[in-house]
Amino acid sequence: MTTDRAEAAESVAGPPRVDAHHHVWDLSVRDQPWTRDLPVLRRDFTMTDLAPQLDAHGIDATVVVETVDSTDETVELLRLHARDIRVAGVVGWADLTAPDLAGILDRLRAAEGGTGLVGLRHQVQLEPPGAAEGDWLLRQDVAAGLDVLGDRGLVFDLIVTAAQLPSAIEAVRRHAGTSFVLDHAGKPPIAAGAIEPWATHIAELAALPNVAVKFSGLLTEAGDGQRDAEHLLPYARPLLEEFGARRLMFGSDWPVCTLAAGYGHTLSITAALLETLDDADRAAVYGGTANRWYGLAVGSGAAA
Repeated sequence: MTTDRAEAAESVAGPPRVDAHHHVWDLSVRDQPWTRDLPVLRRDFTMTDLAPQLDAHGIDATVVVETVDSTDETVELLRLHARDIRVAGVVGWADLTAPDLAGILDRLRAAEGGTGLVGLRHQVQLEPPGAAEGDWLLRQDVAAGLDVLGDRGLVFDLIVTAAQLPSAIEAVRRHAGTSFVLDHAGKPPIAAGAIEPWATHIAELAALPNVAVKFSGLLTEAGDGQRDAEHLLPYARPLLEEFGARRLMFGSDWPVCTLAAGYGHTLSITAALLETLDDADRAAVYGGTANRWYGLAVGSGAAA
């Protein structure tokens, strides 16, 4: 039975806490080929598994994100939004290059839970590198799709490697009418101990007003022995300074984060990295930014 979301939103006490990035999957329904060499992730992960973590750490709502290039998966995630009050939004997948993308989006929005569709994502990190206009994000057919998303008021989540940030910057610049979210801080090379040119690219991206960034994935990008606040702070600082709290949102990246740390430890490291923020900025990172950027309606912070 679907719970009334308006009543649930009113019941949230204080600033809402939103996990803006997590995944679920059932291997009996759809394989996740990318997990085959990752035994920790080679099993089912469901909202039933995640719910105790959310309860334990005071997380009111979540945004669930696609894992494979499949509109069927998107339909299933939208159905999850319809049936689980915690799932406030869905970042799904649809073929951005499809000539009938507008029609595809209309059909998804008309499906069960379709009002939960807040954006799309494509595994750009897996696309082969190209020269200049050959980059996937800069292709003409992709550009047309990004414009359709802007017209529909949907966000495009950027999952790119640090080497792909220049293309991401150019795509965001070209599509001022579309809102973007950079996933996992653009995957900084933490394990390699390098910060440039990643930090410079982050500053260039932050200069564009139509992009926000997820404070997520840092632990996973860190090498063994570097998974503490001291080692992560040099990478957290540019995000805070360049984007500011109103364009920064917390995401656990569960269950992928379990490759490096459990849900609780991921949150505790995040809290340590954000300890210099005041209450208003902290509320933005933990919920207000996701509410505003994705058009969610979680608790009293929806307009923050």
